[in-house]
Amino acid sequence: MNYEIKNFETVGDNKLVGFMVRNDNGKAFAIDKEVAISEGKTDEQYIQEAFAAAQAEIDEWNASASIVGRKWNPDTNSFE
Repeated sequence: MNYEIKNFETVGDNKLVGFMVRNDNGKAFAIDKEVAISEGKTDEQYIQEAFAAAQAEIDEWNASASIVGRKWNPDTNSFE
């Protein structure tokens, strides 16, 4: 999978970090997470924290995205 930072901004007392995620099939998913601002924290640390918060949703999307677009055969109750 490929992860691109789509936004990185301060919102009140939080840092908003957005990711554009593309899986190996070319499907895309956008997700934003807010993390608390802390003095001395680097940009990479904010991104790492936001990514950790988003990981479960990204994994769930990727699993369900693998089904989208597949052909279903109702006679055999299986994918073609």
